[in-house]
Amino acid sequence: MGRDMHRLLLIDDDEALAGPLTQYLARFDFQLEAVTRPSAALTRLAAERFDALILDGMLPEMDGFQFCKRLRGGNDAWRDMPVLMLTARGDLTDRVVGLELGADDYLPKPFEPRELAARLQTILRRTRLVAAAAPATSGRLSFEGLEIDPTRREVLGANGAIELTGTEYELLLMLAREPGRVFSRDDILNRLRGQEAELFTRAVDILVSRLRRKLEPLAALKTLRNAGYCFALPVR
Repeated sequence: MGRDMHRLLLIDDDEALAGPLTQYLARFDFQLEAVTRPSAALTRLAAERFDALILDGMLPEMDGFQFCKRLRGGNDAWRDMPVLMLTARGDLTDRVVGLELGADDYLPKPFEPRELAARLQTILRRTRLVAAAAPATSGRLSFEGLEIDPTRREVLGANGAIELTGTEYELLLMLAREPGRVFSRDDILNRLRGQEAELFTRAVDILVSRLRRKLEPLAALKTLRNAGYCFALPVR
């Protein structure tokens, strides 16, 4: 074939989905493996290398939201693996929850396989760009009252570690690396999710609000009406 195949792990209890999806995604250089239970997924992740996960929201043992939280909150080698949630729970609240728990994208069922392929390509492209930039931007960031360690993915305040979700951490790191720069909601969505997502602009407001509460009493995030958000702490 001449081109590298990206290995995907599908976690979905609909066994009929895997066959047709495997054949279709192969056209785009994706090699799809499928399991129906989260426990089986964890076993496969521990034994094999995958480039991304496609995660259903409604699963036995634990739902996709719980699995995503488990994935992002652990210390396993695959904790930062790109995750696309694929589920029938498509209302805005569920989308926001999925993104806040660390999913990289969210595609409700029923879906067009071509859109799934395009979103996977975008997620993996963004992941490659982040990885390429990491050596130049991996140094510790120090501000008045706040320390960010990208190597360990740790955020420290005056009272110790500040626990953030994967998406909250990504947002904070993005803003803190360019203090004073104003990021619009679309900028944030495109940088964090790697896609145009006008329906999710409200998700940015909710995400910023939750991050701001976790960083209190620091006034780290500044809102500029009709413009967006910026990081406002002085560099130390």
